[in-house]
Amino acid sequence: MINIERIDRSEALRYLAFKGQEIPPETDAYMDECESRILKIITPKFLFKYFPVVRCEDTLSLDGTRLVLEGKDIRSHLEGCTGAVLMAATVGSGTDMLLRQLMIEDMAKAVIADAFMSACIEQVCNDGENIIKNDLAGKYFTWRFSPGYGDFPLDVQKKLLDVLDAPKRIGLCVMGSGLLTPVKSVTAVIGISDAPLPRRVRDCAGCDLRNTCIYRKKGIHCGN
Repeated sequence: MINIERIDRSEALRYLAFKGQEIPPETDAYMDECESRILKIITPKFLFKYFPVVRCEDTLSLDGTRLVLEGKDIRSHLEGCTGAVLMAATVGSGTDMLLRQLMIEDMAKAVIADAFMSACIEQVCNDGENIIKNDLAGKYFTWRFSPGYGDFPLDVQKKLLDVLDAPKRIGLCVMGSGLLTPVKSVTAVIGISDAPLPRRVRDCAGCDLRNTCIYRKKGIHCGN
């Protein structure tokens, strides 16, 4: 069970591209209001499952499933790993409805709320990752690698959710575009090893969205 009582304001400010500048009183009040409204309607949910990794020539799959992990970047990410965890997290559909409402009420509040919602799902993922690490104590872990990052195709989302039975268990589904619904949701793959893994650099260089990424345009990163 994951419970979010406060949203990390520093993380929300990062999504808003604040870099230490003074926050106007009106913006500060908007942030208090948005955080309060979000905390009242979120329903954080998280699930995960461990699978042994199966390597066969140029393909990478998870034992007991039909899920093939395509792309050189995910293969590189799981290099040296004997297993992988599939995870899915969401803050619930209430945030989608609230965001649509705020876009009608006040676009400034909508922008701030969107940043707080992004910070909130990040907290759910971090708390979920801690659960995974406690459950698999003694193992070594890569960081979270999500569909759409690098050349790991976004269209793997549906198969990943099906393997986890996420639509039934936490109400997390995927649209035809490959985007998740509720929107403030995340799926990811975490590599698992019995031995220490080499440190891997997390950057934007290998991401297919690097040329259109809204976070890079703001001078920040998405956190993947």
